[in-house]
Amino acid sequence: MKQNLLNKVSEKNGLNVLIEKVSTDSAEGIKNIAFDFRKQFDKLFMVLAADIDGKPQITVMVSDSLVEEKGLNAGQLVRELAKEIKGGGGGQAFYATAGGKDLGGLDAVVAKAGELV
Repeated sequence: MKQNLLNKVSEKNGLNVLIEKVSTDSAEGIKNIAFDFRKQFDKLFMVLAADIDGKPQITVMVSDSLVEEKGLNAGQLVRELAKEIKGGGGGQAFYATAGGKDLGGLDAVVAKAGELV
């Protein structure tokens, strides 16, 4: 999955952007990918809308430079996106996660995240 996602990182408005819907059986795997990408890419804006064993989860990772320069906050972003999956979450300015009840909302999460860039 990691290599597949690496190939989907694109440059948009001076940012390295990855917004994808994925399926996995491991929330830990998603977290590890997010932190690996954070080290690998400067100005990273990443949103993964994941189906983890039939449960929706959103992971948002934002580079420290974007937190400082652009005022982005992953915790605020994930709370807004979580509305689409009838859930909630939070975290730090650079990394946050949310869970929810509506697996069908993951496509809306991806669409909404795309509008934020």
